[in-house]
Amino acid sequence: MPPLPRSTQSRIKAYYKKVSCAFRQFTHRFVEGIKVWDVVMNILSVIASVVLIGAMIIIVGFDHSHSDRLLLHNIIHGAQLIFLANVFYKIIFRHSQWRNSSFIVIIGIGVLLTLIPLVSSPAAHPVIPILSAVIYSRWFVYLMLLAYAISDVSRWVVDILGKRTNPSLLLSASFLVLIFLGALMFMLPKSTYAGINFDDALFLSTSAVCITGLTPVDIYANLTPLGTVVLSLLIQVGGLGVMTFTSLFALFFSGRASIYSQLLIKDMIYSKSMSSLLSTLIYILGFTLVIEGVGALIVWLSIHDSMGLTTGSEIAVAAFHSLSSFCNAGFSIIPGGMANPDLLYGNISIYWITSILVILGAIGFPILVNFKDALFLTVRRQWQKLHHRDTEPRNVHPFDMNTKIVILTFFLLFAAGAVGFYLLEGQKILAGMTQLEKITQSVFNSVVPRSAGFSSVNPAGFTSATLLMVMFLMWVGGGSQSTAGGVKVNTLAAICLNLRAIILGHERIHAFGRTIAVWSVRRANAVVALSIFSYFAFSMTMLVIESDLSSRDLLFETLSALFTVGSSTGVTPYLSTAGKMVLCSAMFLGRVGIISLLCGLAGNSREKAASYPTDNLIIT
Repeated sequence: MPPLPRSTQSRIKAYYKKVSCAFRQFTHRFVEGIKVWDVVMNILSVIASVVLIGAMIIIVGFDHSHSDRLLLHNIIHGAQLIFLANVFYKIIFRHSQWRNSSFIVIIGIGVLLTLIPLVSSPAAHPVIPILSAVIYSRWFVYLMLLAYAISDVSRWVVDILGKRTNPSLLLSASFLVLIFLGALMFMLPKSTYAGINFDDALFLSTSAVCITGLTPVDIYANLTPLGTVVLSLLIQVGGLGVMTFTSLFALFFSGRASIYSQLLIKDMIYSKSMSSLLSTLIYILGFTLVIEGVGALIVWLSIHDSMGLTTGSEIAVAAFHSLSSFCNAGFSIIPGGMANPDLLYGNISIYWITSILVILGAIGFPILVNFKDALFLTVRRQWQKLHHRDTEPRNVHPFDMNTKIVILTFFLLFAAGAVGFYLLEGQKILAGMTQLEKITQSVFNSVVPRSAGFSSVNPAGFTSATLLMVMFLMWVGGGSQSTAGGVKVNTLAAICLNLRAIILGHERIHAFGRTIAVWSVRRANAVVALSIFSYFAFSMTMLVIESDLSSRDLLFETLSALFTVGSSTGVTPYLSTAGKMVLCSAMFLGRVGIISLLCGLAGNSREKAASYPTDNLIIT
């Protein structure tokens, strides 16, 4: 095609400038009205997003008549029209902001593509048949609309963060919302084979979101594939944290957040700087998906053709088991769980695989990120040496103090637990097993009390000494900022280092050439004190409510719930509704953190400027 004459090009440019100038004058004249429409369109879009998500849940979870299905599809089409109007509005009046994020542009284009099936029928002989089939597919339309709805809701949540909402209360509220949504999802007719009571659904949802693992129903026998998917999503979102996912979606899909919102997100994920927020979130999600994916593959290779399952069932079991292990949830869809005889006396490799996945989840994301940074730096330096380039300076301390303390404390407890379990139970509950099986079970039962909650042998059969040791491991848990529960090994290390400093008469607390901040030790003391008070209060309540059950079982069950472990002696299905609600409260407090919740409720009060005289409190 020959190029246009210069005169024509000049006229087109002049016309374009004239239109652009007229448009700028229009927007300047009606700037207040445009701001009002911004608010209106955002509100309509958020409402449509919530309605669309609800409609899709109803479509998936219920059996429908033709008229009901038609009504739901009309509701979805209504939300689609609002999304389309919002996208067109953003392109016309807010195109500079809309272009800031490539991801929101992609989703916006996807939403615009959903307009094609509304206005035209598929061509008889399309140029690209596969592309035509995708665009005219109902699943493509639903996927694009759902992605837009999730990004819109995430943006709205992060905007709330920017209103200086208390982060502790926001975190707690996000878990509560997810718990109740999960309970409603479990009550969908297609989620269970024979239905489920609300109290059992609420208990199961709380246990999943709080990655505990206690359950009043048999997961394998009661949950349908849809119910298992719901359980998996609750575990994944609960394990990584609701705000982690919300922040990731918001930063990915909106590309913006207020300075206050970024500061809150930075504190939630312990990022070193605001510039690395998105990269830290991606690292967290990336670590999770890669570890769970590799774990699923190894689990599948381990159980393939060994349990009488179909290939599809094996893949589902492997994926769920890897997810549950890394998130320290403790749920299992294997028939009989980890106590399945085919595993216990045959395929013992799965216990080692599970132990590694549990440790990776319980060690903490800051540790994994620290290891990643150290590894990447080493690889870059070696690459630069091989190509005769100037190498980066070698990091004298590639691992920070937190990493060293957590690794040392974690594996000391792990080794002590494995040896202790072998000595205490080798000739008792492990009697009749081979030496390798005894070592395997000792290692496994030293790892899972740290928060995973899997049971290869029933804790009801433990000796009193073993039970006490296991309860101590349950109380400690894993590392901070991990999927594990407990008071955390960081807290235990701080308490022990403080004790050492007191005994030696040191004014400061030292570890690995660093001085531990006084505030960290004070917080550790508070966590330990509150954990003891809370356990006492919940235990007393359970002993009063469930007076017909064994005190030994109730004390173990309460500890398991409060520190989100999931191990049980088998009394969970026999609890009353009141007992289940008490344990739901314990699991919730254990997951969100009692100190965080108390700080959120009390608010920040300024310390009085007056300085009081110092006096001594007699401590013996």
